[in-house]
Amino acid sequence: MGDEIRMMTKSRVAAAIGVYGLTLMGLGWAFEPAAQSYPAKAVRMVVPLVPGGSVDNLARVLAQRLTESMGQQVFVDNRGGASGNIGTELVVRAPPDGYTIMTVSMTLVVNPFLFPKLPFDVVRDLAPISLIGAVPLVLTAHPSVPVKSVQELIALARKHPGKLNYASSGKGTNSHLSMELFKNLTRTHIVSVQYRGGGLGQMALLSGEVDLGFNSIVAGVPLIKAGKIRPLAISSATRSSVLPALPTIAEAGVAGYTFSTWYGTLAPAATPPAIITVLNDHIVRAVRGPELAKRFSYEGAEAIASSPAQFAAHIKSELARWKKVVKESAGLRAD
Repeated sequence: MGDEIRMMTKSRVAAAIGVYGLTLMGLGWAFEPAAQSYPAKAVRMVVPLVPGGSVDNLARVLAQRLTESMGQQVFVDNRGGASGNIGTELVVRAPPDGYTIMTVSMTLVVNPFLFPKLPFDVVRDLAPISLIGAVPLVLTAHPSVPVKSVQELIALARKHPGKLNYASSGKGTNSHLSMELFKNLTRTHIVSVQYRGGGLGQMALLSGEVDLGFNSIVAGVPLIKAGKIRPLAISSATRSSVLPALPTIAEAGVAGYTFSTWYGTLAPAATPPAIITVLNDHIVRAVRGPELAKRFSYEGAEAIASSPAQFAAHIKSELARWKKVVKESAGLRAD
């Protein structure tokens, strides 16, 4: 009797495994046609920021190219608010079918440490598709500030802690993060003065209302050539072809400093891998094309394409980096 029970049990297990295997195969077959017919309708590209900024500009250029290559309209949907968190949550909660994706900047990996109670987890709830670009910034000073190099700036800031200030567009913005990272690595105290947008901050620097700022290359080069602001160094890991004589901040003596605002595209976490592959293929071909590279250059950005796995590794690395910086920087700690 015992042998019969054991035989019956084995038979039932085998039958169950067989049914389960057929179910999985059926799911696989269901995914495959969906990927082959994708996209069958318009794709929404959420930008979790207001229109007119660099993320929005680059997303619109990318959406246009994807519309042409995918044969369906890819349209930008701006959902600004809460430093990008509102739009990000919208994407996290969207159906994972490939018809809602997101283009976002590096604020994605900083916000978890500035807003400790976010209703989503960047790694768990989003599926990386591809990096698309990066933009370096230029560390600049008003001509009245008696410094002509990064080392002179550090010396002055250490001699007069809290006397120098800089223009910021708000907590977690590029102008804020880049300077707080600089302060963290140089152990200096430079005061943040917040403005409602990068344009107002730039005007404050031009007028001498503030001493320092980080400017985009596109906005900064004309002002630098006109002598209205003084360039000290560039934030990226390598020199810029636009300003080749300008050293990087790391070359100027701040070991480990590198800051480029990167941009990437993601989807809800449960989006089928086959659809992620389709999206990645179209995005990589678009980013590597000469037309998009030229437009990105006009925006001061370097076009970058990656695999989903490479982008996922980049996100995890950036999360670890900014967790440490926020923890150590008083100016970046959450309120």
